[in-house]
Amino acid sequence: MPVRNRIAELAPEIALWRRDFHAHPELQFEVHRTAARVAELLQSFGCDEVATGIGRSGVVGVIRGRSVASGRSVGLRADMDALPITEATGLAHASTIPGRMHACGHDGHTAMLLGAAKYLCETRNFDGTAVVIFQPAEEGGAGGREMVRDGLMERFGIDEVYGLHNAPGMPVGQFAIRPGPIMASADEFEITVTGKGGHAAEPHFCIDTTLAAAQIVVSLHSMVARNVDPLHRVVLTVGTFSTDSAASNIIAHQARLCGTVRTLDPVNRDLAEARVRQITEHTAMAFGAHAEVSYERGYPVTVNSPEHAAHAAAVARAVSGRCDDDTPPIMPAEDFSYMLEARPGAYIFLGNGDSASCHHPAYEFDDGAIPFGASWFAGLVETRLPAG
Repeated sequence: MPVRNRIAELAPEIALWRRDFHAHPELQFEVHRTAARVAELLQSFGCDEVATGIGRSGVVGVIRGRSVASGRSVGLRADMDALPITEATGLAHASTIPGRMHACGHDGHTAMLLGAAKYLCETRNFDGTAVVIFQPAEEGGAGGREMVRDGLMERFGIDEVYGLHNAPGMPVGQFAIRPGPIMASADEFEITVTGKGGHAAEPHFCIDTTLAAAQIVVSLHSMVARNVDPLHRVVLTVGTFSTDSAASNIIAHQARLCGTVRTLDPVNRDLAEARVRQITEHTAMAFGAHAEVSYERGYPVTVNSPEHAAHAAAVARAVSGRCDDDTPPIMPAEDFSYMLEARPGAYIFLGNGDSASCHHPAYEFDDGAIPFGASWFAGLVETRLPAG
C-alpha cells in the first residue's frame, strides 16, 4: 500500500488547488471563498452528501463505500484558515491579500484531503463511510470545538477521527506520531498589578508597580523549575509587559502582564493555574501592591488513542516506509484536540522538508508532500474499513 498511483497522477492538479488556496488566504471563521471552493470540488467528485455551515463555516463531505454493511464511519480532518502575517516568499502564487498568508500549511492540508476525497469517490474500495471534514478557525478560533458542538460526530455517525499536520525540518514523505499526548494544551493569563504611582525621585511615597510586576515575572518562571516534576513538560511564557507610565521619571500606577501556559496532562494544567494565581497575588502583596489574575483555558491537550495511533503509524509506514512512532510531544497546541475528546483517533506529522518554520513569513508548504499525505488519508479509510 505505497503512494497510490492514481493519487500520484492527481498530484499536479492537487498542487494547483493548493496554490489557489495559498493565493487567497482567509482568517478564522471567515473562510467563505475557501469553503465554497471545497464544497464545489467535493460535489464535482461525486460525494454522496456535501454539508456546509458546520461549526459556522466548516464543510463536510460524505463518501459511501461499495458496501456500507459494516455500519462504520471514519472521519478525516483538514484545517482551512490562514494567519494574519504578511508573506515574504516572493512566489508566483503568493498571497494576494496584504497582511494574510498561509504560513502554517493549512492550504496543503486542505488540498491533500481533497485529493484523498477525489480518489475515494472514484474507487470506493471500502465497506462503510468516509467523512471528510474541512474545518475553519484552527488558528485561535477553536473551530474544531465549534464543529463538535454543532453535532459533527453524531450527525455523520463518526466512529473514529484522524488529522495531519506538516512538519518543517522533517524530510518530505517521513511521518511521525506517538500514542498519548502529542501536542500541549494552551491556556492564557492576564495579570493587572496596581500599586501607587508617583515621582520617580520619591519612591518612598509610592508603591512601585513596575518592580512588583517584574518580580512576578521572575517568580512565575520559577514555578516550572520548582513546582513541576522535572520529567514532565510545562512551558510558561510572559509575552507582554506594559505599564501606564509614559515617561522615565514616573513610577507607574498600574502594570499589565499577558502570557501563556502549555502542559501535557490535566494534573500539571491544574497545578499551573493554581500556582500562577498564588504566586502573582502573594508576590504583589509582599510589595504592598494588589494583583488580579484572569486565567482562560484554551485548547486541550491533543491525546492520541494508543490503538488508533498504531493504525495511523501502520498506514504511514505502508505509504512511505518511514514513520517514527515514538516522536517526542511538542508544546504548540491544536484544536483537533476537541475532536479527539469526542471520538478516539490520532494526529500525525508529515515532513515538509527544509522549509521555514510554521508561522514564519517565508514559510511555504512543499508540494512534494502531497502524494504522501493524500495517500495516508485514503489508506486510513481502506484499512479501517476493509472491503469484504
